[in-house]
Amino acid sequence: MSEERHDYYIEVATGEISRSSTDSEWNFKISATDEEITQLREVFDSNHSVDWQGFYRSHVPYVQYHFDRENDAYDENLHQVYEMLHRLGDEDVKTFIESIGILDSKPHENHE
Repeated sequence: MSEERHDYYIEVATGEISRSSTDSEWNFKISATDEEITQLREVFDSNHSVDWQGFYRSHVPYVQYHFDRENDAYDENLHQVYEMLHRLGDEDVKTFIESIGILDSKPHENHE
């Protein structure tokens, strides 16, 4: 794979990755290699699968959110997404992600 960097536009909520800033809505602009984009795509794809599992689990009322493996996996994947965006983004992206504090702790590290 090429080590050449390209600009990509990321919509976190939908997991969309685009090379065009005008094709769709986006949250973050990053500069990444083909390999880095493949890794990011894999995390988004994993989250999509986990999200469906969580949807089905949500119909089981006796499982609380904080004891739900699907939600834990979703949160961990989202944390990985923001770590990658922080690493690959420009200063504006880094500053924003730092300001929301999502990278301050690992998901679920405070569970009893």
